[in-house]
Amino acid sequence: MTLTALPDEGSSSSRIEDRIVYAALSGQIAPGERLGEKDLAEIFGVSRTLVREAMMRLQARGIVQVSSRRGWFVIEPTEEEARHTLDARRALEVGMLVTLGKGDARVIQALREHVQAEQAAIEKDDRAARSYLLGHFHVCLAETLGSPVLAALLQDLTTRTVLIAALYQSSHDACESSGEHEQIIDALEAGDVPEAARLMDAHLRHVENALNERHVRTRLKNLKSALGRPD
Repeated sequence: MTLTALPDEGSSSSRIEDRIVYAALSGQIAPGERLGEKDLAEIFGVSRTLVREAMMRLQARGIVQVSSRRGWFVIEPTEEEARHTLDARRALEVGMLVTLGKGDARVIQALREHVQAEQAAIEKDDRAARSYLLGHFHVCLAETLGSPVLAALLQDLTTRTVLIAALYQSSHDACESSGEHEQIIDALEAGDVPEAARLMDAHLRHVENALNERHVRTRLKNLKSALGRPD
């Protein structure tokens, strides 16, 4: 677990919550990873009560779970939960562009700067920054279009999506995702909101299709292993 304390901004429990979300979104903690209250209290230098407050909020956001045997742990989304997450994202993000997608120069500049940061992280093969920035693009889009409520919802849905794909994102996938982000910005800059919405829908379907393909490949590999046939 690669968590570190954050600067003193806001309440301690809020800082713990923010740090865990960042670590999940950047791929630094894995689905199913145990988050012990004692360990977190030591890492952040706070009481277990504050840790528990943060974990309860994260549970409400659908990012961690708790069990009597394991304690707190990062969610392990099922295939059905993954599909529901991506369905929700398509509904929110395509609808957001249709409703709010008239991007002015300030919006376009902020989004282009974000994509430049994505591409720099990809070129440096900085996996944590790459994962965080690719996911956070969607939050940044909601923020720059003036919808903090949608931004908060997308923060959680995007974090869940990153956890779903955490172990499988390759550099090629990252380049493709960043390129699709750039196409969405191009459409917004041209004032073509329907095209931006269409591109967003296609982008999220590409994410889902990649997960489906990986699921099939993994299942076939496991079957070959079980039957004694090497790849």
